[in-house]
Amino acid sequence: MAGRIPGNHLNENGRKQAQALGEALKDFPITAIYSSPLERAMETAEPIAKAHKLPINQEPDLLEADLGKWQGRSWKVLRLTKAWKIVQEAPSRFRFPEGESFAEAQLRYVNALDRIAKKHNRPKDIVAAVFHADPIKLAVAYFLGLPLDHFQRLGCNTGSLTMLHLSEAWANLVTLNQRPPFDFVPKKK
Repeated sequence: MAGRIPGNHLNENGRKQAQALGEALKDFPITAIYSSPLERAMETAEPIAKAHKLPINQEPDLLEADLGKWQGRSWKVLRLTKAWKIVQEAPSRFRFPEGESFAEAQLRYVNALDRIAKKHNRPKDIVAAVFHADPIKLAVAYFLGLPLDHFQRLGCNTGSLTMLHLSEAWANLVTLNQRPPFDFVPKKK
């Protein structure tokens, strides 16, 4: 589990997925780009930023969860622990040893996305926020009113697009875990 370990870059397949995402979004009218400061997220955001000639705003609150003592450990080993079942079936009751809980992480992501949305609150502002799979699923679960314990039921693959339309009163899930090419992308005017 890479967590927040520095120096974890996209592999060749990840770079291809990021490039395909950037290409698929090149005509999408994106007005700002935010990213987790971790290398793999920044590398995913780079092709989008390049296509739109926009800077990438690093947002520390979009960082991967603090996995504490689990950071850097093998999935194969962790799956054999009793705690793994809690992570999968009742994550609202789990705290990473010497790290944060899923509830704390979820609140951090939601607060960051709310802050970003308030900065870009014109009707036509479309903002890209590039971060990590479980954090994206946690944010989507929150905005849709799903119990935190159900966030693992959502899908989020590398190089995929999840789109939320946020307002002060509601949130609408436009698409979840879509991979390029996209047939719903509005064109720049």
